[in-house]
Amino acid sequence: MGEPGPGGRTAAGRASGRARGQHAGALLFARYAYPPNAMGYCGPDAAGELLERAAGGVDGADDGLRWLARGFEGAWPYLELIAAANGIRDPLDRRVVEAYWIGNALLDRVPAAMTAASLEHRFRDRTGERSWERLVAAVPGAQPHHSFHVFGVYPWLGLLRAGRLDEPLLVLDRCRIRWGQVVAVVEDHAVVRSRPLEWDGRVLHEGEPRDEDVVVARDGHGLAGPLDPGDWCALHWDWVCERLDRRRLVALQTRSRRQLAVVNALPFPAPAGVLA
Repeated sequence: MGEPGPGGRTAAGRASGRARGQHAGALLFARYAYPPNAMGYCGPDAAGELLERAAGGVDGADDGLRWLARGFEGAWPYLELIAAANGIRDPLDRRVVEAYWIGNALLDRVPAAMTAASLEHRFRDRTGERSWERLVAAVPGAQPHHSFHVFGVYPWLGLLRAGRLDEPLLVLDRCRIRWGQVVAVVEDHAVVRSRPLEWDGRVLHEGEPRDEDVVVARDGHGLAGPLDPGDWCALHWDWVCERLDRRRLVALQTRSRRQLAVVNALPFPAPAGVLA
């Protein structure tokens, strides 16, 4: 048996703790990545495996889950960017993953120049010069948060401004990570009260609260664990991804609203061209 180190923990215990921390980040990533993956929007063609691993908890997470995470070409570069700017070696460190999906102080330490360089490497050749200039205009206020990718990089806000209403508004609302409060849980579904995005002809804004039916589990596999009425939770597409404590709820609200304000303030008909 190893000798106890500082705080009474053995070397083996510290290594086990690091491994669990690494797996926790991969697990958190999977919880948010699974809903769009199941719809065929992003990531590898492995939705069933991703759900099983995400539902298995930290003890069920392994290097296979980390490999799947690398297949999300939209999200992975943001994780690398956040990690690099903060001197964190692992893009699947739980703090990094939380920064991208929910938001935390790591985002404030990513210089705008680094964000611009990352976006240029990924998108400049794909957008064309005119659309690239419009995307660059959003960078000074942007952070590598999932909501920026949804509002500022994807073409849906531009399509909304061009007069196509139903599909773009639905995608913008569902693709962002939104928050809500559980009203009731019935078997594999829950009723959650949330505020949908609305379009007033000029800007996107949060509408009045309304109840929506969302998925808690499928075939016995869930992402968020047990839910009770009154719990606050994070939603991605039609799934509950996890419960939120007060700190993380406020972080998600604050970071999402910041990015929405950035793109609402742009004078262009679209912040970027159509991106695959």
